[in-house]
Amino acid sequence: MAEPLKNSFGADVPRTIARMIAAVFPRFDQKAFVKSSLEGYDVLELMPRGWKIAHQLRRSLPDDYEKAVEILLASLDRKPERTVAQGMGGFLFLPHVFFVAEYGLEHFEASMRAQYVLTQRFTAEFSIRRYLERHQAATLARLMEWSADSSEDVRRLVSEGTRPRLPWAPRLHAFQADPRPVLSLLERLKDDPALYVRRSVANNLNDIGKDHPAVLVETAKQWMVDATEERRWIIRHALRSAVKRAESGALHVLGFGDAALVSVGKVRITPQRPAIGSSVAIACEIANAASIAQRVLVDLRVQYVKANGMHRPKVFKLRTVQLAPHETVQLKLNKTLSLAQLTTRRHYPGIHRVDMVVNGRAHPLGTFDLMQR
Repeated sequence: MAEPLKNSFGADVPRTIARMIAAVFPRFDQKAFVKSSLEGYDVLELMPRGWKIAHQLRRSLPDDYEKAVEILLASLDRKPERTVAQGMGGFLFLPHVFFVAEYGLEHFEASMRAQYVLTQRFTAEFSIRRYLERHQAATLARLMEWSADSSEDVRRLVSEGTRPRLPWAPRLHAFQADPRPVLSLLERLKDDPALYVRRSVANNLNDIGKDHPAVLVETAKQWMVDATEERRWIIRHALRSAVKRAESGALHVLGFGDAALVSVGKVRITPQRPAIGSSVAIACEIANAASIAQRVLVDLRVQYVKANGMHRPKVFKLRTVQLAPHETVQLKLNKTLSLAQLTTRRHYPGIHRVDMVVNGRAHPLGTFDLMQR
């Protein structure tokens, strides 16, 4: 099982932050800050740990927010003290972002400057959302300016911070109801030179499509006009959830809107009674039943049994297949389907149904009976 994320955000984090601040603010009480930050720290998950440190920063820094945030920003520039580790290292600045989110709302300009700096060290996507809620017009105007910034980290904040359904963050209900302000920003970024930004644009559109499928499809159609390959990638990535849901509009945009004349046979699901923690192999053949060539989008859908005995589908992307007239092609999952227990997916015993989804239409393959080890 994967190592919990909180283990990468251990007791060294408040100690490192304390040293960084003390280097620019000698009156900072490192010992008291670290002691209070670590009280009850072990039982907290990643994000609550970040919040706890942020609250202790408020108690340990000057009462004047603008002075306090300037001290925090000054501490970032001391390179000998700022040795960001591999992987989760950027999360060192998570408490700084939370500090701005919680205590800076009445200091708009100082907080915008802080987020501009912090997003180039970590990300300010968690804090900018508070400002979109409290100061929507002013924050949107600033993000519009930042959409042309020379820093790809800043441009990425524009698209990532406005995601209506950003993971690990409260939803932006105003933009779930009306995504037009967000779409205006994404329009400015749809041809961004950085893949880092373009991926964020696609994820934002994907979020919008979960609440407004028609808006997603219409935007994708408009963006397809004179689209570069980079923009086409954004569109395909933005449509991925809609395609998994077999929404006809999304399939049409990608050229898979028509029902495919195919048959599915020679199904092999082995073993039929796998144990939790093992794996299962799924393969079949797909045959073109038409006398003309067909290009088809093929996915695999597994109806996983949940703890309450109900089923929830999970779609695995397979491939796009170009079928010659009456051609038969063997298909299989790129790798065997793992049934290991993960932090992101728990497995439960019971009958799991399996479908092959071709251009949005399900072709039942059979079942496997998952057993308790």
